[in-house]
Amino acid sequence: MSIDASGWSTRLDDELIGQYTQAGAWRGTTTAELARQRARETPDRVAVVDGHRRLSFAGLLQEAERIAAGLRDAGLVPGDVISFQLPNWWESAAINLAAALGGWVVNPIVPIYRDAEVGFILGDSGAKVIFVPERFRSIDYSAMLDRILASMDKPPRVITVRGNAPGRNAFEALGRDAAPWQPLTVSPDAIKLLLYTSGTTGRPKGVLHSHNTLMAELDAVSQFWAVTPEDVVFMPSPVTHITGYTYALEYVFVAGVKVVLMDRWEADAAAELVRTEGGTLTVAATPFLAELTDAVERGGQSLSSLRLFASGGAPVPPELVRRAARVMPGCVVCRVYGSSETPTVTLGIRSRADQERGAVTDGQVVNNDVRIADPLTGAALPHGVSGEILVRGPEVMLGYRRAEDTADAFDAEGYFRTGDLGCVSPDGFITVTGRKKDLIIRGGENLSPKEVEDIMHAHPDVVEAAVVAMPHARLGETPCAYVVLREGATMTLDSLSRYLEQAMLARQKCPERLFVVDTMPKTASGKILKHELRTRAALAAAQPESAAS
Repeated sequence: MSIDASGWSTRLDDELIGQYTQAGAWRGTTTAELARQRARETPDRVAVVDGHRRLSFAGLLQEAERIAAGLRDAGLVPGDVISFQLPNWWESAAINLAAALGGWVVNPIVPIYRDAEVGFILGDSGAKVIFVPERFRSIDYSAMLDRILASMDKPPRVITVRGNAPGRNAFEALGRDAAPWQPLTVSPDAIKLLLYTSGTTGRPKGVLHSHNTLMAELDAVSQFWAVTPEDVVFMPSPVTHITGYTYALEYVFVAGVKVVLMDRWEADAAAELVRTEGGTLTVAATPFLAELTDAVERGGQSLSSLRLFASGGAPVPPELVRRAARVMPGCVVCRVYGSSETPTVTLGIRSRADQERGAVTDGQVVNNDVRIADPLTGAALPHGVSGEILVRGPEVMLGYRRAEDTADAFDAEGYFRTGDLGCVSPDGFITVTGRKKDLIIRGGENLSPKEVEDIMHAHPDVVEAAVVAMPHARLGETPCAYVVLREGATMTLDSLSRYLEQAMLARQKCPERLFVVDTMPKTASGKILKHELRTRAALAAAQPESAAS
């Protein structure tokens, strides 16, 4: 264990550093060093596209140095935390790079978060500065910060982006009159990223990553998917989420790619943006894949440049992957598996020759050591047997913001306990079967909701499906299903049961209640909040069967 410049305890020690450095997994450089190298070698090459704004590598570095100089003059020192709650705007890339230049910890906050979440994160992180829009969509961020900061003993400085709220510091003016930025030496083992989990089962936890852990992931991505500077990353995923953050704000410098940002998701506009900018690859959650596939099919024009769509962050139905691959015949479409703590445990597949495997598994393990353990005893399980997924490797986080959370998250051999259930094939492909906490224990038998959900997602009328445990007087728990249907479609419990029986699903796995809903409660990254559905199901359990749809 060691203490970072931020004052937080991490899992780093000389043995861990030596192990991954000698293996070549940690290259020992920082994002700032790579940005300076790109600006020297390809100064005029476009790095980031944001609407009509196009920034070169040299231009982006210049903006970042201006910001860094302004923050330096405001008194920030290495290890201080800089928060930003911004959409997918080029300013996010400049702020992230400025943090790397100054040795500051960057803390992205999802734009949809409000007073409760933002207040907790600012207090827990001890952020010295926060960048926010004055307004975005219908949200007045400046007013929200007024409410939050009024109750804080040490409130951060607020800097507004694309707006000039009274009494606020404007992004455009930051560092304009400051002395030129002088490069600092920053350790690649220093904490670079503090990213809070969505807090689906309790208070959010702050995930800690260094330059080395983030770069280890992206170097593996480049090798596995043969990424070159000629690739163009299309990024609709929020840059405040681990996917958007790494593949947009970091990958632009690691791989020298052009990144095309999209701040308001609209599927038809996304398809056109991919065409006009020549987008070649993207990584995004299930809704993005589903809606882009619909748009391409509806428009009748292929996305000839797009060669890879990797989808993760939430369960991806196999039938969606198959359909997307049919609609986009030049594109490898696959499922990937990871989390904020372990960004990419798997990287899907490499080519369309393996397309079916990209649909039915969550991808090939790359750059990580995976163990499947018995959820109760922790004993290692053989290939093909489902258990808890444990992960160890160079891209695994260095711990949580709170040391007590870190202690509970790792086993004695340094494996991170993901809380996910799955199995691994002999040749290293993971299939995720659910979450430990989502298991339904019906009469003493463990049932996996994901098995039922995958079959339900193949139903032509189902847009989204979720299966959760509902209390049962005799059996303890029984399956309960929630579905979002296509417009104009109907479904009853009897029709669903017949469909599942035709798919040869065991009768005890069939839901005993069905609720048709307009939307699913979700996290900012698109994961369905199953604990909310379980709460609804528990309340409904005492109601008569006629309450079911």
